[in-house]
This record gives sequence, C-alpha cells and structure tokens, in this order.
Amino acid sequence: MLKGTQSSRVCTLADLMLILWQSLQAHPGLWRCLNSNFSHLICGLCWPIAICQTKKNLSLLDNNKKKDCTERTYLSLASILHKVLSGNNIVLKTINEIIGLFDLPLPLSQGDKLWGGRFSGSTDPIMEMLNSSIACDQRLSEVDIQGSMAYAKALEKAGILTKTELEKILSGLEKISEEWSKGVFVVKQSDEDIHTANERRLKELIGDIAGKLHTGRSRNDQVVTDLKLLLKSSISVISTHLLQLIKTLVERAATEIDVIMPGYTHLQKALPIRWSQFLLSHAVALIRDSERLGEVKKRMSVLPLGSGALAGNPLEIDRELLRSELDFASISLNSMDAISERDFVVELLSVATLLMIHLSKLAEDLIIFSTTEFGFVTLSDAYSTGSSLLPQKKNPDSLELIRSKAGRVFGRLAAVLMVLKGLPSTYNKDLQEDKEAVFDVVDTLTAVLQVATGVISTLQVNKENMEKALTPELLSTDLALYLVRKGMPFRQAHVASGKAVHLAETKGIAINKLTLEDLKSISPLFASDVSQVFNIVNSVEQYTAVGGTAKSSVTAQIEQLRELLKKQKEQA
Repeated sequence: MLKGTQSSRVCTLADLMLILWQSLQAHPGLWRCLNSNFSHLICGLCWPIAICQTKKNLSLLDNNKKKDCTERTYLSLASILHKVLSGNNIVLKTINEIIGLFDLPLPLSQGDKLWGGRFSGSTDPIMEMLNSSIACDQRLSEVDIQGSMAYAKALEKAGILTKTELEKILSGLEKISEEWSKGVFVVKQSDEDIHTANERRLKELIGDIAGKLHTGRSRNDQVVTDLKLLLKSSISVISTHLLQLIKTLVERAATEIDVIMPGYTHLQKALPIRWSQFLLSHAVALIRDSERLGEVKKRMSVLPLGSGALAGNPLEIDRELLRSELDFASISLNSMDAISERDFVVELLSVATLLMIHLSKLAEDLIIFSTTEFGFVTLSDAYSTGSSLLPQKKNPDSLELIRSKAGRVFGRLAAVLMVLKGLPSTYNKDLQEDKEAVFDVVDTLTAVLQVATGVISTLQVNKENMEKALTPELLSTDLALYLVRKGMPFRQAHVASGKAVHLAETKGIAINKLTLEDLKSISPLFASDVSQVFNIVNSVEQYTAVGGTAKSSVTAQIEQLRELLKKQKEQA
C-alpha cells in the first residue's frame, strides 16, 4: 500500500503522478476527461517527471466533494496536476487520504497477476507503472482478439477445447471486440497489457473456461503475432496514402508539362528544365518507397503464433490452420527466432526513414520555391499559417512540419536499434519498447502523407516568375554543346563556353548579347547559326534520352509511372 503519515505533509510530484496513473489504469474514462496534453504527459512523460522528485506544497479538495461524480473526480485530478506543473502552492493531505477521497484502487498483490503464482506480496507501485504497457498496446485490442479466435479454433481441433467451449470463447471474444469498438471496454488496474485485459474480461463474461484459451500459448508469440497483424494493416493504409501522393504528382506533371523553370545544383541555376521533370523526380523516389513497403509487408507475413514462450507448442496445434485463419503467407521456421525477431519493425522504420528523407527533400524544395525571392509557387491558405506579430507573413508551416517530422522518425529507428543491439536470444522485456516507436511512426507517416498530398494538389504555380528566372546564363552548357556538334572535344568546348561567360560578365551584358565577332574571337567554329542556341524551349527539347526533360521523355515518364502506380495499387 502507498505509504503516508496521518498528518499533512509535503508530497513529491512522483507521488501525485502515481495517483494519477493508478486512476488512469483503473478508469479509461480518464482519457476523455483529462486534457489531451495531460494524457500524453501521463502516458509518455510521467516516469522522467517522477524521477525529478520535485516537491511542492499542495492542497486538496474538501471531503464534501469526495466521490461526488466519477468525471468530476477525474477533472479534479487534472486540476491538481495543472496546479503542480504551473508551480502553484497548495497544501496536500496524506496519500492514503487522497486514495480514500477519490476512491482510487490500491496496488495489486503479485498473486493477482497472470504470472502471480510464483510470487507473494505486492509489486512496487513505481515498478507497476514502468512495467505496464496497456496505455500504449491497447491499440492491439482488435488484432489480439483475432489471434485469440484463431488460436481457440486450433485448440478445439487439438482436442483441448470442446465445441461448446469454443463457441463460448468465440462469443465472449466477439463481445469484447464490440466493447472496444464502441469505446466502452473498461481497463482495470490489473490489466498489465492488452493480452491480460482481454483475457480478464473474457473470464468475467464466460467464467473459468476463459482460462483454457492461453493453453500452450505465451504472450511472447502472442504479442509478435498481434504486432505483425496490425502493421500489415497499417502498411496498407500508408501505401494507399503514398500512392495517392504519387498520383497527385504525376497527374500534375501531365497537366503542367509545358511549364519551364530553372533547374538547380548547389542551389545555383544550372539548366532549364520542365516543372514536370521536377515533380516526377520526387514521384520516382516515392515509387521506390512504395515498392519497399510492399517488400516489408511480404517479409512480415510469416506466422509466429504457435511458437510458445521459446520452445514451440507441445499440444499438436495445427499451425497451418492458424496461418490460414490469420492470413499469413508462411509459418516461422524456428520458435526461438519467431518470438524474438523484430526485423520487420526495423525494416518498416528504415523504409519510413527513407520515405521521410524524400518527403523532407520535397518540402525543402517547395519551401525555397515559395519564398518571395523565388516566387515560383504559392501555398494554399489551407496549408499555411500566419505570424502573431507580422501581419504580412504567410508561413509554409505544413512543409516545415513535414521536414521536421523526418527527425522524429529517424529517432524512433535509432531507439529501436539501440534496444535490439544488446539483447540475448529469445524474448526479453526490452522488446516492449518497440510498439511505442513503431506506432508513432505509423501515425506520423499517415498524417504527413495526407498533408503532402493536400499541399501538392492545391499548390499554385507562378509560371511568369519561373519564366523570368530563365536567364541566358542557363544556356552556357548549350553553347558548349554547339561546339561539340561542330567537332570540338567537350573539354575544349567547356573552356570556350566558360570564356564566353567571362567575356559577357566583363562587358556587363548577358551571354546571348555577345556579337558573332565576340564569339569568333573565342573559337572560329562559331557561326551565324549560333543564335539558335539561345532558345529556352530548344534547350529543353534536346534532352530526348530516356529520363530526360524533353517533352517526349517526360511524357514517357508519366506513362511509365502510371503503369507502376496501377501495379502498386493491385499489390497494396
């Protein structure tokens, strides 16, 4: 039991966080009543805050407000947390009095756990908080039920369950699924994780028969099965959004194929290109990401269920039945590897990292192009924000957030790699950390891809500004190519073109304003037809090789990408 004296005392913030955490575990309604910022704080940041042991003088509500209303209780707890974090001083009663005041649950004994037979006494409350994962992994609720339904059928086939018992278990699991979908499932303090929560509720619904469901099954093979099921579905959602973004880029490239702009290297003008060539360069990179997602999903489709804690299943469970029920492509080859491997998590996070690199590059390009200095594009108001001080500002926050989210994803990958690098064989509790990382990345990608699609689909292209930026020096390479076509080696032609650039700069004129005599002074190969070089459209149209920026080449790219999109959609 939490310790407290019989008189008012100074309480640590850790104590208060523990009280809040216990209430959160016992009553999921707290999610709806606490401000979302507080919920995030409690679930993600309460442990480091508790370590700080910051002491504050706190004062609590009078007893006449106790047990008035469950939601009122939650809001009171939120109010206390707000005051503590704001540095306000109030007087706190003993922790035991607070528990009585709010009717909060007391710590469980070890015997109340699924694994409690070996233990006596109670788990340390801070250890309880550190060990619990239900706040994060309740996201697995539906797939956990799917896995349990399949496993129950396998148990019935193996003779462990009777047909009547199977029907009761399946009916109970369907009821639990309905409760989760309606948001009325009540998480209790004893629910260490999603597996124990569902099993506890099943026992409440159908009695001791529920205890047969876990026969021969371990949470080790259960959780990795759940995670694979959820991520397979998540990849499909991500792929759908990614393909929509690619389609938006491709169709915009087709519509605006005649728009020409400067191309840049080192952020300096290099050659004239089609705006479509720029858009398609990003589409091609994203197509590779789409292909990688499909490859990860394919390798992920290996069933671990039936591997037990590490040695396999001793009850002649039909793993082929499990594979078919859960729609996996194959069955794991080795039980020890199956329950511990998280290659699929690392692969997904790695692909996500590459995808975010590509999205960050797209965002950076558009941020630059949208500046007043460039003015090539204008973002829709729907994807821009303003300044609290500067009324003229229109900030590309959507793109800046896409760019910044890349670092978040990189960090999640690094975190999981660091968890895995020091583990011995089979399951270790360290693996609990994989879910928070991968769930966050899935959510980040889902949001970022939709915003990126919105930005591209509503973007205004300022064709006039692009044309103004097509200055004659962009054709310096064309001048060298003119000499190459006259028979001069490229290295000599490059030097001659450079001299023409220098001569124009010395005279303070554009390179296309040099006279024929000026050019002949550099090379006698220059003739009157050199005037044809100084034409932007002609310049772009000479790049006819596959992948080039000539209209014919860009059109071919568009058609090929459309075919790739069609193929990817069929496989998604």
